[in-house]
Amino acid sequence: MPSAPDPGRCPVSVTADPRRVTVEPQGPVLVEGPVEVVLDDGTVARSDRFMVAVCTCRRSRTYPWCDTSHRRRERGSPPPEDRNPR
Repeated sequence: MPSAPDPGRCPVSVTADPRRVTVEPQGPVLVEGPVEVVLDDGTVARSDRFMVAVCTCRRSRTYPWCDTSHRRRERGSPPPEDRNPR
């Protein structure tokens, strides 16, 4: 008789290759696809692309996918003032 599945374990076959996830500082999470993302309301967003950028700042108009909106809102530090002009 088969044992009940362990709720803490993923139901993926042991022989399946792991997905690679890359966390970009100040940017999205990059995931090798295809990918399904379960949203807060329970809907599922799916992408069949080979690499997916998942938004972590929630500024994207295509959320949960990153559209680089985080770049336009960042404020860089002002350039250093030259105190010794020539």
